[in-house]
Amino acid sequence: MSRPASHSAIREEARARDAADPLATFRERFALPEGRDGAPLTYLCGHSLGLAPRGARELVDAELEAWARLAVEGHEQASRPWIPYHENLTAGLASLTGALPEEVVAMNSLTVNLHLMLASFYRPAHPRTQILIEAGAFSSDRHAVASQIAWHGLEPDAELIELAPAAGADILTHEAIEACLAARGERIALVLWPGVQFRTGQAFDLARIARAAHAQGCIAGFDLAHSIGNTEVALHDLGADFAVWCSYKYLNGGPGAIGGCFVHERHARAQPRERHSGALPGARLAGWWGHEESTRFRMEPRFRAAAGAAAWQVSNPPILSAAPLIASLALFAAAGMQRLRAKSVELTGFMDALVRPLEPEVRIITPAAPGARGCQLSLRIAGGAARGRRVFDALRARGIVGDWRSPDIVRVAAVPLYNRFEEVLRFAQQLEAALRATP
Repeated sequence: MSRPASHSAIREEARARDAADPLATFRERFALPEGRDGAPLTYLCGHSLGLAPRGARELVDAELEAWARLAVEGHEQASRPWIPYHENLTAGLASLTGALPEEVVAMNSLTVNLHLMLASFYRPAHPRTQILIEAGAFSSDRHAVASQIAWHGLEPDAELIELAPAAGADILTHEAIEACLAARGERIALVLWPGVQFRTGQAFDLARIARAAHAQGCIAGFDLAHSIGNTEVALHDLGADFAVWCSYKYLNGGPGAIGGCFVHERHARAQPRERHSGALPGARLAGWWGHEESTRFRMEPRFRAAAGAAAWQVSNPPILSAAPLIASLALFAAAGMQRLRAKSVELTGFMDALVRPLEPEVRIITPAAPGARGCQLSLRIAGGAARGRRVFDALRARGIVGDWRSPDIVRVAAVPLYNRFEEVLRFAQQLEAALRATP
């Protein structure tokens, strides 16, 4: 484990980069957590839960006040009427996902949305009965996929393909994904892939995966939980069939915030039971909020689908968990995703450069190429899981907030909306100290 040549020089560099940062003032728009002693914590856990935008409280309070003052009339008379409330989020979500406004909708939670998408897009019919995911997928995704396979009377052990990295590797190559599709594509109905893998932090070329899936006649769906607000995404142009995401990580929507989904316009315009492009998009699990708005309250027995992705809604939006996301999306619009991504590349590159001299005591398993990762770095601590956990606990005691993923991964993310270069330096220094102090 080697030390950087000059800590003072690196500190000056970090301060200079913070001083020159055109996005520096956005940090002031977030509530920054403090330790029990009142000292500020170094918060590097936006990949798990983003910080609270200071504007969120005012928006939630406004809805509570409208509820108290207007009661049921708030559906139409609140300053932001509740019936079309999800529309306040449409433009921001479309911008962050590279979608047309009619292709996105804020609704439900990530896993509920995934089930709704799979109900439409996973239509197993011999010989296409299998679903391809990555080995080590986020457990909720795997549970959803396996249960959908079982729901169709099939055996998950037989129909779920979990593609793993090569022996001894942490990272899946795109070539391996393409080879799997080329070899088994005739039996694969649907590919569900993450934009960024939650454990390793690897970012994938979604356009390349969509092309490979479509070339074999498979549906291409994506989980953007760790991508949206983190990396630049272009769902419409890359031709994704569907995508889902949560809003409490990089989108800073708060714990349990409303999620969202994308349905490509070629599917959203299809009529029930209309087959085209290998999909059956018109089949959906319907609820009243997916009914066209102009006739929704007639309460007629026949379902008339709303235009676009909005047709997949099943219930009216949870106003109090949607309001904070309005505040956050306004910050993204003001900062601009292109500028945020540029700062993210610099921040994460700075962290990478500071941590690599600590090898072999710590190993970065996230890809080194900026285009193959987002904000997050995943660190494997030498000495096994027990020592890794002790190092993680020592970091927390030193005011560093990251998170732990079994069996031996510490995850940290420098988020460009509110993290600084000097915080990245502090993390690296405290990591070195924790490693030295932890047998």
